Amino acid sequence: MSRSSGRASAPSSLSAARRRRELAELADGAHVDVLVVGLGATGAGAALDAASRGLTVAAIDAHDLAFGTSRWSSKLIHGGLRYLATGQLDVAHESAVERGVLMERTAPHLVRAQPFVLPLTPMVSRGQAALAWAGFKAGDLLRASAHTSRATLPAPRTLSAVETRHMVPALRPTGLRGGLLSWDGQLADDARLVTAIARTAAAHGARILTRTRALSLTGSGARARDELTGEELQIRARTVINATGVWAGSLVDDVRLRPSRGTHLVLRSEEIGGLAAGMHIPIPGESNRFVLVLPQGDGRVYVGLTDEPIEGTVPDVPEVPETDIGFLLDVLGSALDVSVSRDSVVGAFAGLRPLLDTTTSDTTTPGTGRTADISRKHAVVTSTQGVVTVVGGKLTTYRRMAQDAVDAAVTGSGLTADRCRTTSIPLVGAARPGTLATLAAPRRLVRRYGSEAPAVHALGLADPSLALPVVPGHPVTGAELLWAVRHEGALDESDILDRRTRIGLVPHDREAACEAARDALAR
Repeated sequence: MSRSSGRASAPSSLSAARRRRELAELADGAHVDVLVVGLGATGAGAALDAASRGLTVAAIDAHDLAFGTSRWSSKLIHGGLRYLATGQLDVAHESAVERGVLMERTAPHLVRAQPFVLPLTPMVSRGQAALAWAGFKAGDLLRASAHTSRATLPAPRTLSAVETRHMVPALRPTGLRGGLLSWDGQLADDARLVTAIARTAAAHGARILTRTRALSLTGSGARARDELTGEELQIRARTVINATGVWAGSLVDDVRLRPSRGTHLVLRSEEIGGLAAGMHIPIPGESNRFVLVLPQGDGRVYVGLTDEPIEGTVPDVPEVPETDIGFLLDVLGSALDVSVSRDSVVGAFAGLRPLLDTTTSDTTTPGTGRTADISRKHAVVTSTQGVVTVVGGKLTTYRRMAQDAVDAAVTGSGLTADRCRTTSIPLVGAARPGTLATLAAPRRLVRRYGSEAPAVHALGLADPSLALPVVPGHPVTGAELLWAVRHEGALDESDILDRRTRIGLVPHDREAACEAARDALAR
């Protein structure tokens, strides 16, 4: 086994220069213990897991960090309540445990407690309300069983009609009986979580290589191509982990997936008024599905999400159909006293869930049935060539998925490695809440960069032009764009605007910020 001790003190900063150097090392014949393909949450998590066990690691992605499904989530770290309702107790408990790990140990700067109101409108029967309340109480028991502190996630409670409208003033008052208040974990940004995981892996010596496409895989490496130069190289490894999500089946033949599309709308905050909480709005005719209204704290609100199967070729960036937009607006309009029209939608995004197709010809026709009913449990599969593929699951449980994939890779290849340590490794920027509260930086930066916020803020202090927002009405500053280039591996405008910041979720804002992104790349 080749230990990574010589690279263990590598800095966490990712840059174009570091990428070129580390890619050249592999092209010159350097072997690694573990090659990870895919740099979404699970792939970056696998790179961190393996590197922190003392293994040498290279992790590649054809595009960028969080290019695929990981950036299209609801930005929530779920406690597993939905899985309780469908009898998936193991998935529910695993979700609650992983939520606690993120909120209290590894990423308290990126995940905070978010209140949610379920308004008891005339569309919610008393029976449905009782069932939802029982679910929230069960969710609180899940929190306790996962040993997550009450101080981290407060208890659910009932609200009067006055309290409910105080938290969500735009609710229709007619027939409103009150509300149910619950709590869950909310991410500052899912793409920022992936960036933090990847940079933490880099700090443990992993080579994090974006724009590096795997052309073919075997159990001993990959033929890859540098997408910036077109040059091909052979990456030699003792074991290979395929963490490419919905694209996993294009690299190995042993995996069958049923991708599901989840769509979100982006609204300006003023369209819905001041929100002191998110909302669960029941979907008519469904007993356990809701549309979520998610205030982001940056002048935007997300509304989602759908769960629709897709067929055919998996696109790099899924398109949002008008039917999804209409469906979400209809459900939103069923609870609000304000008009939210198609013109109010300033952006929309869709992600594809890599759900396992567990149907067989003995029971049903493959590809039939609702993807909403497919389990979110993950699976680790080893191909006949020895490639370890991890699929299924969800963002909340990325760390456990990565652990299981690395366990399988280590066992299958005969590598000697330390035990998994990622439940206790703080991600880049993590610090105790008391420490974060005393940092000399704006609170918005602390919520996105944690202990690195003062360094980001200092860029604006040194050059006042960098302290200004790059788009009117949106808080992201030029300093954040420059930080993305110097420390977070951003190589072009799309990396900066679509993943290191989320300016690009609103096309109008993206266009307005392009010049600032080019300036950051040129500095």
